[in-house]
Amino acid sequence: MFFGPISWLFFIPSLIITAWSQWKLRSTYAKYSQVGSTSGLSGSEVARHILNQEGLAQVPVQEVEGQLSDHYDPRTRVVNLSSDIYHGTSLAALGVAAHECGHAIQHKKAYAPLHIRMAIVPLTSFASGAAPLLVLAGFFIPTAFKLLLDLAIMLFAVCVVFQLITLPVEYDASRRAKERLNTLGVLVGDETVGVKRVLSAAALTYVAGLLVAVLELARLVMIRDSRD
Repeated sequence: MFFGPISWLFFIPSLIITAWSQWKLRSTYAKYSQVGSTSGLSGSEVARHILNQEGLAQVPVQEVEGQLSDHYDPRTRVVNLSSDIYHGTSLAALGVAAHECGHAIQHKKAYAPLHIRMAIVPLTSFASGAAPLLVLAGFFIPTAFKLLLDLAIMLFAVCVVFQLITLPVEYDASRRAKERLNTLGVLVGDETVGVKRVLSAAALTYVAGLLVAVLELARLVMIRDSRD
């Protein structure tokens, strides 16, 4: 049943959505990572300028391994930039660096969606790991199949809520990033268009994540209902 028509009905759209969003991000990033900014500033320098301007001089900007592994860690209050972004002077580097600073600014200003997301991270981590195990257990305990699937659905709904809350957090961080770059006067002319496209492509991955999560939740509900 888990690999029958119902599953394929949801699996194929999920695969297409995920593949398209990743292709869009990587192709856009690849394009604008080759377009240098007129300012000549690196991602780490821009991040430092933005943070200082916002009264966040105590927030470190550090280099981490990997590509597109950039993130702001609210636990340690550190802006982490991958090597390409940390040292890069491209429009992609500036946009990504400014975006991560946007999260640091959200943290300082107690932006509600960010704090809600932070609060439910432990529950989401548990739910994302436990839900598949409950579904799998249903195969081996047929008499408890519906109960286990109901529990899995409730846990997976937490993951959907997490993805839903993530959208305003990411879009707001990008909005703040573009505002700060303009305030600093880092971008010239059409450079703002390039940065906007990079940030928009990154945001699409979160939209795709939400859509895939909703499809998976709908799949589980339909499988549950088909047993009634």
